[in-house]
Amino acid sequence: MGVKSSLNERIRSGEREAFAEIFDQHARVVYAHAIRSTGDWAAAEDVMSLTFLEAWRLRHKLHGDVGNVRAWLLGIATNVLRNSARTARRHSRAMARLPASEDAQDFADEVVGQLADAQRLAATAKALSRLKRSEREVFTLVVWSGLSYAATAEALGLPTGTVRSRLSRARTKLRRLVEAELRADVTAAPIAEPGNRRGTRGPAPEVADAYRRNT
Repeated sequence: MGVKSSLNERIRSGEREAFAEIFDQHARVVYAHAIRSTGDWAAAEDVMSLTFLEAWRLRHKLHGDVGNVRAWLLGIATNVLRNSARTARRHSRAMARLPASEDAQDFADEVVGQLADAQRLAATAKALSRLKRSEREVFTLVVWSGLSYAATAEALGLPTGTVRSRLSRARTKLRRLVEAELRADVTAAPIAEPGNRRGTRGPAPEVADAYRRNT
């Protein structure tokens, strides 16, 4: 506790080396949370950068009683994602007034981590977007980012019981929605010509070193 409090005090005082320590420890977790929430590695890099910039701005709130820095950072990331979603909705409304594009949204294979199957990946991404935001946030923090119920409650400012109930609802809905999406894909999918299968993307590029060089 003494070491943690000392690090928090150094960060609150504006010591950049101390802040770099929490970046080194938690950047990958924040990035993984962002990419699973957005389905876009470039957007995830932006979310990660904005999260740590906001954390630096809010460093005065990092008191000794902040027991879980990862939960604190993921709470900030969740707020960044909310703001990004509002911006995206405004952008979508503006784009709707333009001629339709033939480009379809491309969900990278790494969005869901262990779900390697491309169809299930796309189905999961679509299903997640249909959950209530409150349920989606709890699901991504607990299931994908590995926070405990207590840490998730701390990140979102909720009672632990609320986290449990929202997660239960999210899991039930997601299971049903994913299966429905998969059934729809099977019904609508055309027969692929030999040799026309698309390759999958490689893993998302490493961003921590580049981020540190540019800050």
